[in-house]
Amino acid sequence: MPYFPKLRGERVYLSPIDIDDAPKYTAWLNDLEIARGLTVASKSIALANERDFLKELSKKHVYGIVDAATDTLIGNCALESIDQLNQSAEIGIVIGEPDYLGRGYGTDAMRTLVRYGFDYLNLHNIYLKVFGFNERAVRCYEKVGFRLIGRQREALLQRGTRWDLIYMDIIPSDLTRSDAAPGPSAAPSA
Repeated sequence: MPYFPKLRGERVYLSPIDIDDAPKYTAWLNDLEIARGLTVASKSIALANERDFLKELSKKHVYGIVDAATDTLIGNCALESIDQLNQSAEIGIVIGEPDYLGRGYGTDAMRTLVRYGFDYLNLHNIYLKVFGFNERAVRCYEKVGFRLIGRQREALLQRGTRWDLIYMDIIPSDLTRSDAAPGPSAAPSA
């Protein structure tokens, strides 16, 4: 399937989501190891429902994460709850392909989407929520420059254990020095 590079990172590019990828997204969301860190972990996702959901998401700032070297869809990321008045938005990401976890692809995608939010959407504050057990994600976010701003204690009960919900955010001056260089390159206009 052809993907269209809207935003380019170093190892990935972000492409508008495609309804034809619904089977892949459905498989990821029904895999408990992948979905464990998402709010959908306790739900079963049907293919027809995922198609409808992707159709709605395609109208927003939701992007497939594509490995630039192989043109393989590996996950998705989004800027949601965009508040233009206060210049803030919530960011989220999932890497659905297990072979790509812990290898820097998520960090590259987050960095690319954060820069896009600051440089093109005129955002000033981008925030996220992450479950306390997801240490790999927290490290990823810290590499981009996100800072801990609070936690909701024991907010999640999963597998008999209570976990905190961690809140993090980033403003332009928080971007790590290596990320302060040029922002994402937009695909050339035709």
